[in-house]
Amino acid sequence: MSLSKDSESSMTAISETGMHKGQNGTGALTDKGAPARTRKQEKAGEQDAKVSGRALGRMVEAFMRLPGIGRKSAERLAFAVLGMQKDEAAGIAQAILDLKDSSRYCPLCNNITEDELCSICSDSRRDPAIICVVEEPSNILVLEKTGTFRGRYHALLGALSPLDGIGPEDLKIEGLLDRLRAGGVTEVILATNPTVKGETTALYLARLIKPLGIGVSRIAYGLPVGGDIEYADENTVQRALQGRRAM
Repeated sequence: MSLSKDSESSMTAISETGMHKGQNGTGALTDKGAPARTRKQEKAGEQDAKVSGRALGRMVEAFMRLPGIGRKSAERLAFAVLGMQKDEAAGIAQAILDLKDSSRYCPLCNNITEDELCSICSDSRRDPAIICVVEEPSNILVLEKTGTFRGRYHALLGALSPLDGIGPEDLKIEGLLDRLRAGGVTEVILATNPTVKGETTALYLARLIKPLGIGVSRIAYGLPVGGDIEYADENTVQRALQGRRAM
């Protein structure tokens, strides 16, 4: 596996720096990665509040905190909610609360679940000898839609990024190594995103896993470089899984 200079520089930074932020030891979902409240969002909310009322202004500001939602989209969503029946709007609000209250990380693979173990880890029909490592639980959804992979997963909840202060201790790497040391795993597929961060993470994991005597393969480059698995179509992801190669 060859890496760009940026990936090699990132690996050097990870080796030379001791970045330890600690992890949330519980399975509860945290607000890691949630966008901070910016002055731009505040200003948009204040401007809309002056024209259409404080409640709508707060709604616009709230929608702008979601990834990929700008002011115009937030305003459209706010007016859409305003035009709903009260019980319909209440249903959306309750669904958000239920999601936050009931969902948590699977203690084994870090997938999202409401049960003791996620549906994949508790499925005896899945092959426990193959583990596919991804950055986020949302990536598992995309891979599952292909119907190709029948092994199990491990979500790292991020990727290595020295410039952002994200080191090995900030990811769920130790949990992965514990699963491998327990025995029974013959192959680990590294399906991190084909970005500098993802490639750096894949190379770091390969260096940790190979000494354990377990086969390591990298997801093939059917995916566009610089893109995210989350936004890839199902056929592209399927070809990438089928074309994986050893590192």
